[in-house]
Amino acid sequence: MEQYEPDRLSPAQVAAMRRSFRNGRAALSRRSLLRASAGGALAAGGLGALSACGIPPAAQTSGVSSEDHSAKEKTVHFSNWTEYMDVDDSEKRHPTLDEFRRRTGITVKYTEDINDNVEFFGKIKPQLAAGQPTGRDLICVTDWLAARLIRFGWVQKLDPSNLPTAYANLSQQFRSPDWDPGRAYSYPWTGISTVIAYNKKALDGVEVTSVSDMLDNPKLKGRVGFLSEMRDSVGMTLLDMGKDPGRFTDDDFDAAVARMQRAVDKGQIRRFTGNDYTSDLTKGDLAACLAWAGDVVQLKADSPDVDFLIPDSGYMTSTDNLLVPNKARHKTNAERLIDYYYEPRPAAQLAAYINYVCPVDGVKEELAKIDEDAANNPLILPDQDMAAKSRAFRSLSAKEETAYEEKFAKLTGA
Repeated sequence: MEQYEPDRLSPAQVAAMRRSFRNGRAALSRRSLLRASAGGALAAGGLGALSACGIPPAAQTSGVSSEDHSAKEKTVHFSNWTEYMDVDDSEKRHPTLDEFRRRTGITVKYTEDINDNVEFFGKIKPQLAAGQPTGRDLICVTDWLAARLIRFGWVQKLDPSNLPTAYANLSQQFRSPDWDPGRAYSYPWTGISTVIAYNKKALDGVEVTSVSDMLDNPKLKGRVGFLSEMRDSVGMTLLDMGKDPGRFTDDDFDAAVARMQRAVDKGQIRRFTGNDYTSDLTKGDLAACLAWAGDVVQLKADSPDVDFLIPDSGYMTSTDNLLVPNKARHKTNAERLIDYYYEPRPAAQLAAYINYVCPVDGVKEELAKIDEDAANNPLILPDQDMAAKSRAFRSLSAKEETAYEEKFAKLTGA
């Protein structure tokens, strides 16, 4: 495990953090409040603040457990993002959590206290660094933060014997991220895909099938949007260039940035956006843009002109992930809850509500009972061809994070 040491934040990383808070996936909008994207943001809100609080660096070599009280205490404390759980018509109860309690006798003390990764890390870092309980048995964080928590030894290795359904039903595309091979410490709650969205009326017959079309077709000049999240825009450009975002070099990164810079210089790219691209796309100010699949599901439902495509070169996918923090009091109960959400029925209920990629195989029949359109939507249930095109951005070192964010900030003018 990597020893925890506070990172210093570059001006570019501060800019990246502010972009995410203002209008990126950390912005608080319905089903689009997802995520401050960069490890630099973690440094600003968590890593740097840790030393300021007088908390010594942690040097743990593995996850630290405490006595598991699951057998005697039928409860589990679960922290999650807002609007990230199914609700009934009264918007006061969570049907899948209620069913879990009826079936197991375990009450879930469910708290929507995660607004972005940075802020949440600030809540739990003092206890984690000091080897103390956080008061939580299960947390849900985005892949880059999950990777760091694992490297610091601040989360516990999961017991496979408590996760037979999860192991069997986890979709192949999510089985072995480079930051948690074989899913020893985490299971995905949902996937977040980056695709190309377009406005058919604004295109007016112009064909868009790839990132190259967006960057190079003069008929789209000034009507193209890219994302202010570095991993999404650079990742999609790398794919278009025939490079794997999971295995790229510094030279590959520089080439992708240079390619986007040429499009900026000639006025091809209108602007780099967070999820505020949604209004520009529906109005037709943007003819085509990089977009998050969860937004596209909603936009398509509201506007007949909006649609999406998956480039032949592939698309980017990240994940939000369930982990058991060190010193959790009810680890077994938390594992049972993870396993429950990998059953097709509760997984389908969840997917029907949040509209992001479901990481559970075998859900389509159950989802069709709830929402047939959702069951046939590849943005929620990718088919084999689409899943095969999914790629993840590789883990970055602190040095790479600083260098890449500086270059991307220069590109976007942040």
